[in-house]
Amino acid sequence: MKIIITGGAGFVGSTLCLALKNKYPNYTIVAFDNLKRRGSELNLIDFKKNNIEFIHGDIRNNEDILSIGKFDVLIEASAEPSVTAGLDSDPTYVINNNLYGSINCFNACIKNKAKLIFLSTSRVYPIDTIEKALYREEETKFLFTDNQNIEGISHNGISEALSLDGARSFYGTTKLSSELFIEEYAAFYGLQAAITRFGVIAGPRQMGKTDQGVVTLWMAKHYWKQSLKYIGYGGKGKQVRDLLHVDDLVELIDYQIHNIEKFTGKVYNAGGGLQNSASLQEMTAICEKITGNKIQIDEVVETRTADLRIYITDNTKIETEIGWKPKKSVEAIFSDIFHWIKENEEQLELILK
Repeated sequence: MKIIITGGAGFVGSTLCLALKNKYPNYTIVAFDNLKRRGSELNLIDFKKNNIEFIHGDIRNNEDILSIGKFDVLIEASAEPSVTAGLDSDPTYVINNNLYGSINCFNACIKNKAKLIFLSTSRVYPIDTIEKALYREEETKFLFTDNQNIEGISHNGISEALSLDGARSFYGTTKLSSELFIEEYAAFYGLQAAITRFGVIAGPRQMGKTDQGVVTLWMAKHYWKQSLKYIGYGGKGKQVRDLLHVDDLVELIDYQIHNIEKFTGKVYNAGGGLQNSASLQEMTAICEKITGNKIQIDEVVETRTADLRIYITDNTKIETEIGWKPKKSVEAIFSDIFHWIKENEEQLELILK
């Protein structure tokens, strides 16, 4: 089997490349990436060591994708992943990359009669709808209440039943648009595809920044004893996200590659779930425990555009229909990131510090 992973030198892409090659040494694994994100070039060393092919290309250029040749599976893990991308400036890049680039990938799948694994996002769900959900404030975090008046939101989080009507960010809209195009390709061209709306993905190999990769950012700032900020919702750090270890994502995608028929025509949410959720305050406590370092954290009251008070993935559908559920805890995620930084400190200091 020949598997192409777009965004292959990114956090999720590189982890997939290495994990799949390790498990299936006879498979041809190809990492396809434009190396735009700082730090992605570091993965080329691991690719060479592990006999993973690398193609320097851009999904926005159809000729680059055609140069790949024949393949059996394409994992679309490339994206401009920042929720704030295009909100205060021209959104052309995020649209070209996340929508038109993805369509080039879909066409390549049709040409090669290949399977498609599409990594979508929880950000397809409208911001205002989620922000209007009923919640309670606890000592360290916000949580959804059980008595919701919005279908698709419960104490367990956001399910696939939540209405998609409303604004969600250019990032979320391009990913949702790609989902709709996949539906058309499936209906009229017979494309076999798995679509998964992932929440916050975290773990080693992620080059964390403020707008994307907050878990790595949080650990890195504690590791190097630098300051952070609680931004928005009163500046107390009570906003909550569920966290999915990248290894749990790999397990799901591995299953999708080999059981695509169970996912065709369906869309699933997949995340850490309520049991693997944490507020910024709680993330701070975990980082302090692991590193032994306490850092200055300033409070910024004003809430950022497109932010959410709470996002927790309701995994009920995928757990019930597929049998997949996350295995790694929030503490395990932070511990793995800590050891990764410690083992690669010299390389990562220039990027994460």
